Amino acid sequence: MKFIHLKALGASALISLAASQAMSTECIAPADPGGGWDFTCRQVGKILYDLKLVPKPVQVTNMAGAGGGLAYAHVVNARNTDEDLIVAASSATTARLAQNAYGGATADQVRFLGAIAGDPGVIVVANDSPYQTLSDLIDAIKADPASVTFAGGSAAGGFDHLKPLQLLKAAGFEDMRLIKYVGMNGGAEAITQTIGGHTQAMTGDISEITGFIKSGDVRPLAVLTRERVPGFEDIPTAKEQGFDVEVVNWRGFYVPKGISDDAFTLWAGRLQEVADSAEWQEVMVKNGLAPFTLVGDDFQDWVDGVVAETTELSKEIGVIQ
Repeated sequence: MKFIHLKALGASALISLAASQAMSTECIAPADPGGGWDFTCRQVGKILYDLKLVPKPVQVTNMAGAGGGLAYAHVVNARNTDEDLIVAASSATTARLAQNAYGGATADQVRFLGAIAGDPGVIVVANDSPYQTLSDLIDAIKADPASVTFAGGSAAGGFDHLKPLQLLKAAGFEDMRLIKYVGMNGGAEAITQTIGGHTQAMTGDISEITGFIKSGDVRPLAVLTRERVPGFEDIPTAKEQGFDVEVVNWRGFYVPKGISDDAFTLWAGRLQEVADSAEWQEVMVKNGLAPFTLVGDDFQDWVDGVVAETTELSKEIGVIQ
């Protein structure tokens, strides 16, 4: 009887393992379709399957709300041990955590898996906007802060919000509370608001608005990188226009904290393979992404440092006390 019982347990374990292997990987994009997190899930998810790193096509779930906070709470509270789950993340994620914007959630409640690219920050206006240069826009705000409202894909106080604040700080503007900003559920909604004339400028990342740039619906005023971005050489940097600001949004993933070390290592290896692939290099070139790969425990250490630095910056510019 004991032998039969052990056989039954073995069969059960095999069935459980087979079921686990048959499950589709899910990637949560903590925003509506069309934004940067959605882009990260869909592009990386496709390559994971194309390279046979996962057995089935990756299921993308859009979970907008609270600037990524809804998805974060869902993972922490309901999916803490799910080894088939990855979640798109970026500098916006660490900025919100640094500002305690996720209802008391902290960065150590998940495991940050890795960054796979840097997404240059950009400031754009509608193609019929009166602002021809970044200086035009900054001068208008300094003259009348109420005349310009920015739209961004993060909540108020989030990463997109910080970009124009850093520019204005570099321009000598002091009272950041006067800057008008509307947070949307992703970059696609933010750019639509600007094209429609509901806001005067959009603060986001190149990958979110590549199509709008190529179609001519928007006029990029500045890219927030040290040098001009390959493939988008017509867009001047903020630095060359006299504003010493660099903001590159890392794009990557976190996973539930409760997964095993083996599962974390497996995911880190998969992400590294995607980063090294010709398919991902092509995606980066097409979408103006800069090389930035940091995977596994080294990335977690880096994130911890970024959260601390962002907390200090947010205090300095008055976003938090």
